[in-house]
Amino acid sequence: MSAGKFSLYLDLIRWNRPAGWLLLLWPSLAALWIAAHGFPGWHLVAVFTLGTILMRSAGCCVNDVADRDFDRHVKRTAQRPVTTGAVSVREALVLGAVLALLAFVLVLTTNAVAIAWSFAALAIALVYPYAKRFVSMPQAVLGVAFSFGIPMAFAAVQSRVPLVAWVLLLGNLFWVIAYDTEYAMVDRDDDIRIGMKTSAITLGRADVPVIMACYAAYLVIWGAVLAGRIPAAVLAITLAVAGGQAAWHYTLIRRRERESCFRAFRVNHWLAFTVFAGIVAGYAMV
Repeated sequence: MSAGKFSLYLDLIRWNRPAGWLLLLWPSLAALWIAAHGFPGWHLVAVFTLGTILMRSAGCCVNDVADRDFDRHVKRTAQRPVTTGAVSVREALVLGAVLALLAFVLVLTTNAVAIAWSFAALAIALVYPYAKRFVSMPQAVLGVAFSFGIPMAFAAVQSRVPLVAWVLLLGNLFWVIAYDTEYAMVDRDDDIRIGMKTSAITLGRADVPVIMACYAAYLVIWGAVLAGRIPAAVLAITLAVAGGQAAWHYTLIRRRERESCFRAFRVNHWLAFTVFAGIVAGYAMV
């Protein structure tokens, strides 16, 4: 493989833009800590960290193949390797399959319950790229896909997926809708022109209020789950810092300017990292 082709593959999987896999990683690691009532062990931390990077990269391959005819009409995506033809559809799908297979090999080192749930996670990841054609709020579908590391974490730790895992998934889904609507606001004009369905288009002028309501729902639900599990003072500080970040996001998106909305999306992983850090600190003090 030439250096140029390898560089194109790295571009395809967004290697230089880690925000995407960090959005997946922090809720998954947080769920591991909650499921294990503290540090879950280096094996599971490594499996979920590497698996997150691999599956997000595989998802980029599938997404770019599915959207290649739309992406050429959107300013932000017109130069993606599959869209320009620099990487063929076959190459992208083969790369995506290899990355997904490597992620599955990691899952095989856990247990039968986690392995079984991994097939559901894969199915949802494959469905999402096509949801934008048929669903008025495809961000909700992405929310399930980007939150599925949570039940996977509980399955890997406890060999079961209890109700609390689905409650956390629901809370995380609200967060995904918030940040991905910010993302959709960046491309709203282009998406309207090409007939793509997004939450930013569906919500119209209600986009900013709904985003803020989703941030609130995320923090309330996760806060309710964590109450009693970690010290109240740690939880209060964690929610205050995370809430402050959400308030800052309001100042970025309230005018609906493209660059400010994109900035809000790019830094969203810090909000989930704040929650994760609070969980780690809280369980360390129990």
